[in-house]
Amino acid sequence: MIKVGIVGGTGYTGIELIRLLMLHPEVQIKAITSRTEAGKKLSQLVPNFIPQEDLIFSPPTLDNLAACDLVFFATPNGTAMQMVPDLLAAGIKVIDLAADFRIQDQALWEHWYQQDHACPELLPAAVYGLPEINRELIRNAQLVANPGCYPTAVALALIPLLEQGLIATDTLIADVKSGVSGAGRAANIATLHAEVSENFKAYASAGHRHQPEIEQTLRQVAQTDAVQLTFIPHLVPMNRGIHATCYARVGSALQQQDLTSIYQQRYLDEQFVSLLAQDQHPETRAVRGSNQCIIAVKRVSEQQVVVLSVIDNLVKGAAGQAVQNMNIMYGLPEVSGLDTIALLP
Repeated sequence: MIKVGIVGGTGYTGIELIRLLMLHPEVQIKAITSRTEAGKKLSQLVPNFIPQEDLIFSPPTLDNLAACDLVFFATPNGTAMQMVPDLLAAGIKVIDLAADFRIQDQALWEHWYQQDHACPELLPAAVYGLPEINRELIRNAQLVANPGCYPTAVALALIPLLEQGLIATDTLIADVKSGVSGAGRAANIATLHAEVSENFKAYASAGHRHQPEIEQTLRQVAQTDAVQLTFIPHLVPMNRGIHATCYARVGSALQQQDLTSIYQQRYLDEQFVSLLAQDQHPETRAVRGSNQCIIAVKRVSEQQVVVLSVIDNLVKGAAGQAVQNMNIMYGLPEVSGLDTIALLP
């Protein structure tokens, strides 16, 4: 059994992570931590855990996590980097679901997250946890930076075309919609029901901090620094889900190729990426509660390709992908604890 700890178990991502790990046949949860809720039972704070084993929150200290093989951080940005060096020194593996280790460039990270990085020496050692491109690196990783939800949806949409150099990299557009849970569980006027219901809006159009993360991944895949992305996120009145509509200009090498077959071949062995037929469109409800990414690719003109991608932002966009990474790190089948079917309705 893998003995795991979860730092930050009261937010939506942490709650989803606990749910998935409780269902995992090879995992024992040794500790869940919270600075503000220490001493309380999990079921007191999260009612859907009432029938389950009663875990108790403890303070996030090295002593409380010392019995773990692996620690997940489901915490605000800037929290994991304070503890990760000590955990690694103690021989404990780490998967960070926040952004502390996603961006390799220290100055770029500090610009977007507006704080000094506490352990920049670990940035080169952190493995970006997108299994579809970094599976072999993840296998031997001690520190995994779990990707953001927007970056996961956009990257999976564009990887097949970028890997083969079939689209222009300087005119990429990602128009992405997210459910309200992506904003977290903390009280915020902008995410109150009366503010979000029957409403639809863009935000962070001047620059979202997931943009450099997305561009870093696309540059890696395309093997060029000449990547320019226009990324506009939107908030939609639903709890879960991300829908990414990605636009790319067709290169001459793509004009005679079959788009569907390119995607089918690239994702043939990926258990969590599914491709729809040409006449179908992915829906966010089709992935709700699952670790699946569903993609449809359309040639809308001789010069333009549109790729549609949907994920559950709390599962493949966060907790589910973290569990998938854990499975890879420990040589388990990637579907362990994740072989669930999406909820409907």
